[in-house]
Amino acid sequence: MTPDIRLAPLAGITDWPFRLLCFEQGCDCATTEMVSALGYSYSPSARSVTCLLERHPGEPKLILQLFGKEPEYMAKAAAGLSETGRFDGIDINMGCPAHKVAAGGEGCGLMRDLERAEAIIRATVRASAVPVSVKMRLGWDDAHRNAVELAKICETNGVAEIAVHGRTRMQMYSGKADWDAIAEVKRAVSIPVLGNGDIADAGDCLEKIARSGVDGVLIGRGALGNPWLFRQIRQRMAGEEPSPVPRKQRIGTILRHYGMMLDWKPEHIAVAEMRKHIGWYISGTRGAAALRDRVNHMDDPVQVMELLRGLEDESE
Repeated sequence: MTPDIRLAPLAGITDWPFRLLCFEQGCDCATTEMVSALGYSYSPSARSVTCLLERHPGEPKLILQLFGKEPEYMAKAAAGLSETGRFDGIDINMGCPAHKVAAGGEGCGLMRDLERAEAIIRATVRASAVPVSVKMRLGWDDAHRNAVELAKICETNGVAEIAVHGRTRMQMYSGKADWDAIAEVKRAVSIPVLGNGDIADAGDCLEKIARSGVDGVLIGRGALGNPWLFRQIRQRMAGEEPSPVPRKQRIGTILRHYGMMLDWKPEHIAVAEMRKHIGWYISGTRGAAALRDRVNHMDDPVQVMELLRGLEDESE
């Protein structure tokens, strides 16, 4: 079976415009930005919630990620959202390392309380009308690596699949992802396991899949400014040499991304959010630093897009 190549959930990044661009390049499945189960339960119509729940018709497979620490609210949110027919699965976030999330006992903080984690899993699986998955890390720190134990809890309680980021919470994003540890989780359970961490190019992706035996991968930071990574992985899987991305195509994609954001979000928010995306898109290209500085000081989207259009026909 061909491994799934998916887009990982990234807060503030994996909204539908970015997901759509990744799907067009061969992404199999994507996960939304994380949604607060408590926030949804109390204010389901709030803009801060509804914008995270939007799905473009061009997205073939989309999983909704929920985070929270109260089983009853996780179940309530899973029940309500899974019954909308908008999502193909519900994912429980047990991997977010951000202090404001993990320190409060949510996200990766749940790996410090497996009894509560199991209660959340059990309640969510029972309430959801679609398959439930869990995303986790290796553990809280190196002294408490309990991903295998949590994976077995997931399997026992009806979770359809799990994804493992190969770092502990205390590592955040430092050091290297431990794919040997991900392989241990894969060997410990019979449900599908996806690996996550440090996939930067097509060759790297295939090496990690072969090394760990996972059923698929989640690509996060490697896809920032590089939705073409999904296409290049497909090419490498087919025995072909991954094709480079011409400057004209890169600039054209930025312009399209910018346009979708402007059509969807208030102008000042779209402009602010696209600054980071543009920085990722042009990273490593000629004149990137100067261009990034100019874009970061421009508030008029028309001027930004005119600047970018002027670069389309420049040589690499």
